[in-house]
Amino acid sequence: MRKLIESTFVTLDGVISDPHVWGRPYWDEEHSAYANKLMFAADALLLGRATYEAFAEAWPARSGDPYTDQINSMPKYVASTTLKEASAWNGTLIEGDVATAVAELKRQPGENILKFGTGRLDRTLIDNKLVDEFHFWVFPTIAGGGERLLDGLDLTHLNLLGTTRFTSGIVVHTYGLK
Repeated sequence: MRKLIESTFVTLDGVISDPHVWGRPYWDEEHSAYANKLMFAADALLLGRATYEAFAEAWPARSGDPYTDQINSMPKYVASTTLKEASAWNGTLIEGDVATAVAELKRQPGENILKFGTGRLDRTLIDNKLVDEFHFWVFPTIAGGGERLLDGLDLTHLNLLGTTRFTSGIVVHTYGLK
């Protein structure tokens, strides 16, 4: 059975929005190696609408390095109640019940399914115990405002699976659902 792995950048004050603004000074070789490890252990992406639209605008214009070529070539499964289609950038719109569709994706043969971005989709995934691992990349910065990590979710307990510390000060905490 495939794993669903969520990878999320977050500041010390819990902000997840605009990581391209506050995270860039910390993107070094250790950061890239860890990101590559996650990307190359996956063969599909699961994205919510907002993340899909932002990524589909930014990534297809890039090419020439293994990470970029991998993210551009892999299939993307998009959960949205407002999109009519997601065929751009190798996307497939999830039809019907998202929890059922994601559970079926996990049962299919293949590598991990990687999910970027947190939002409304997480409520469904967590409620249905579909996320196998959360990789919370905690950056040593304070954003001072913005969208917060898993804001609005019900009380949820997690098990610490591991911690990876980078020289830059980033600490990745890996958790699973209890």
